[in-house]
Amino acid sequence: MRYSKLLFAALLNAGALALPAHAEVSVGIVIGLPPPPVPVVVAPPPRPGHVWVPGYWAWNGKTHVWVKGYWLPARPGYVWVPAHWVRIDGYRYRFAPGHWKRQEWRHEHHHERHRGEFHGPGRHGKYGKHHKD
Repeated sequence: MRYSKLLFAALLNAGALALPAHAEVSVGIVIGLPPPPVPVVVAPPPRPGHVWVPGYWAWNGKTHVWVKGYWLPARPGYVWVPAHWVRIDGYRYRFAPGHWKRQEWRHEHHHERHRGEFHGPGRHGKYGKHHKD
């Protein structure tokens, strides 16, 4: 028995038994009391390289408490999804914390933004589709 414990410890230290280095724990808050209405707050002017995280109602175990908005450094390729409460089964509310979400690429939006720009050579001829050859 002692030998197998030593062997396990040696293999673990050597990396032969690779265990995941990343684990996620999800703890949800579900309550029967709806959050108060969100107060009207004027967001500050844009700040380069940052994202404004709007305020939200949090639950402290007894009552809702207002958490003020704040600035977060921007993450290229991601959008911030604000914290919010989701009504479930008619009378209970689940808190959804704010988080980063990978920005989805939408092909049609790309064309709207770049209408009339040079797209380079390709199936539309030597000078691109917006140039008359």
